Formats: sequence, C-alpha cells, structure tokens
Amino acid sequence: MKALVLERRKELQIRDMDIYRTCGDDEVRIAIRNVGICGSDIHYYLHGGIGPYIVKEPMVLGHEASGEVIEAGKNVKNLKPGDRVCMEPGIPSDSRITRMGMYNLDPDVKFWATPPIHGCLCESVVHPAAFTYKLPDNVSYREGAMVEPLAIGLQAADKAAISPGDTALVTGCGTIGILTALSALAGGCSRVFISDINSEKLAITQNYKNIIPIDASKENPLERIMKETDGWGVEKVFEATGSGRIFPTIHEFASPGGCIILVGIPADGMGQISITGLQAKELSTQSVFRYAHKYERAIRLISSGDINVTPLISGVYPFEKSIEAYDFAADPRSVAVKVQIEL
Repeated sequence: MKALVLERRKELQIRDMDIYRTCGDDEVRIAIRNVGICGSDIHYYLHGGIGPYIVKEPMVLGHEASGEVIEAGKNVKNLKPGDRVCMEPGIPSDSRITRMGMYNLDPDVKFWATPPIHGCLCESVVHPAAFTYKLPDNVSYREGAMVEPLAIGLQAADKAAISPGDTALVTGCGTIGILTALSALAGGCSRVFISDINSEKLAITQNYKNIIPIDASKENPLERIMKETDGWGVEKVFEATGSGRIFPTIHEFASPGGCIILVGIPADGMGQISITGLQAKELSTQSVFRYAHKYERAIRLISSGDINVTPLISGVYPFEKSIEAYDFAADPRSVAVKVQIEL
C-alpha cells in the first residue's frame, strides 16, 4: 500500500510499502483519515534517531491518527465497519508493569513510528480493538487526530494533583505546552500562565479563557509571575520545552510546597535542577512519559467543548503533499503549532 516512508535521515518518499497484513479476531482494520506530525516524527526525519531508537531501515512515520473502521475481527463487539475512530499508538505487552496499570512504562511496548515499528501514515492499519476508540458524531477526524497529544496534557495534569483554584505556569507554547495548559484548566486550575519566545504561537493562546501568555523575548517571566501572584509563585509548574536552559531556575517560579512537572524531554537526556532550590521550598517533582488510560477522557473533553483543539491545527496537507508538510513542520522559522496530513 502507499505510505510515507522515512528511507534514511532527511529522505522521505511516498511509495508502495509491503506492510499489509490480515485482520485478527480481536483487531480492526482502519482506513486512515488524519495524521498529526509530532516533534518525534520531525526528530527522526532530521536526525535519524532519538536516543537509543535509531532508524536503521525504511520506516513509515506517523502516530497521531484518526480513521474509519473498514473491517472488524470476529471477537470485536464494540466496533463495526463505518465507525469513526482514533487509535492509541502504543500496544503494551503482558508485563508486570502493564498489569499494574502503568502500561505506558512497558519497555516492550510496540509504539507506532518508533524503530523498528512502522507508523500509520499509510492507506490502512490493523490495530487491536482494545486500543481503538469511537469518535462521537460532533468530533471530526481532524480533532480525533489531536486526542493523542491531548492525552499527554491530561497525564501531566493528573501527575500535578491539582487542587481547585491552583495557578500554574507552562514553559513552552508548542502543541504539548498548550494542551497541557488546557488540561490544567480542565483539571481545576483557575489561571495558567504560558511562556515562550514565539509571539505568533503565544497569540493563539489568547483564544482561550484564563490562559495568560508571557512573551519571554519582551519581559522577564519570573518578574511577571511574581507580580501576578503577589510574590507567592504558582502552585504548579509544567516544563514543556525540554530545554536545559530552563531547568536550573525552574524552582523560582513555584510557590512554597508547589510541584514541578517535567513534560518535555531534553534532547541529550540531561538537565540540571537545583536540589537546594527544591528543598528550600519543599517542592515535589513529577515526570511524564506518554500516557495511560487517558484517551476516553480526552475524547469526552473535546466532544463536550471543554477543550477546543481546533485553533491549534495550523495546516492540513493532502497525503500526496506529505513531504511538503514535513518540511513545513520542520522549518525552525515556522510558527505552526500542529500540522496534519489528510488521506
């Protein structure tokens, strides 16, 4: 079938790929409709790997997807051909950590577009029905492809243990940063500040009530936070850039007894945090790796209108222009938040 294939670093092709397989008894075949381009996809495209995950042979990209069920296995009761769905891209093994409910931490998980597992930017995929979720009639395919990144934001909000009325700061105004801010509001925060140096991306957040953008290229974020909170700081600090430059001073934004939630992953895997800074305020830290048990909640929040993901979709390209879409998303001058490919 036709697929978008990463042949090697900086080389993409749309070509036939022999990845067709039959649908099992507990699986569904899904015709892909919309696929979002994630930062990890761009990293594989530009650098050929992320940490230990190296692209050693041609790999189909894409893991943020929605589609239509076109075939269902004989044991599948909750889905049928014609159903509009989105799919959780990570399939865990029957491991101890999976049985404990933290299947996102399963070291043997098979995650789309993580070498050597092919992604979903192709005509159709076969997927376990247990990790395939029906979309309500009022949720579009484009919105359905945003469920995956929203699940990360919800995971972060859960880890933060938000109390009603808390204030928060999110550092980084990319897709994950904005969706984390929206998740924090949905989880009970009264106000969420979001900082970045990209004024165009920050402008998008002005569409949302109770998200307060801070342009770090024009003002000092710490001074602004302290002014807005009467010198107290925010109860929750979500770090969503992965930038090592932020870590050494991140504790300064937090209120006494607050919490720092690490969402962004540093490119080199390292970051210097002031232990003394944490101890002086008795700050707690939490970390996020993907998500578990968040898809149904994300779908409900989109369907109810409590979280509107549509303003974050910066551009939608037809499948035949997938390479152009990747080049646009990978351009450091781009102000795009989320670029999608539509089949």
